[in-house]
Amino acid sequence: MSSTVDRRLLRDRERGVIAGVLLLIALLVVADVVGDLRQGASGWHVALEILAAGLALSGALHLLRSTWRPRRRLVTQAEALSQMRVQAEAWRQQARRHVEGLSRSIDAQLDGWRLSPAEKEVAFLLLKGLGLREIADLRGTHEKTVRAQSASIYAKAGLAGRSELAAFFLEDLLVPRAAVDAGVNLPASPPAP
Repeated sequence: MSSTVDRRLLRDRERGVIAGVLLLIALLVVADVVGDLRQGASGWHVALEILAAGLALSGALHLLRSTWRPRRRLVTQAEALSQMRVQAEAWRQQARRHVEGLSRSIDAQLDGWRLSPAEKEVAFLLLKGLGLREIADLRGTHEKTVRAQSASIYAKAGLAGRSELAAFFLEDLLVPRAAVDAGVNLPASPPAP
């Protein structure tokens, strides 16, 4: 990445030097044309020198413009990136508040089902999508223990399994926007026992 930037800077410097040399040539040719006109030089000689000065000037302007355009684009992109970062951080903060609220609500429901601390931990890990073996490895227990704790969670909650556990908490969060806008009443989550 930095070598690309270094090459681009070098090209910009080279363009600047070349543009400066072309501007200097154009100025020197214009000064020579003025001197030639005072001395009465032939028309074709003056016309050639004016053409040379015009070409040098147009080359310099082209090089300078090709350097300025990308710089303006980079400034615009940097401003847009900065605005996106601000928006992303605001979204993260808002999402964090919502997730914390959801986490507290889930925790309160798990307390309402009278789950033990170990069962609550397993329930949270199940909701995060971890498998029984992953939960066992994470908690340093046997898979059979986690399976028994899962069965106890489902029994205390009156749910058939992991899908119903996830649906209990997520169903109302995942209502299609079109249904909300249309005022469609979707079936409610299963009641807590």
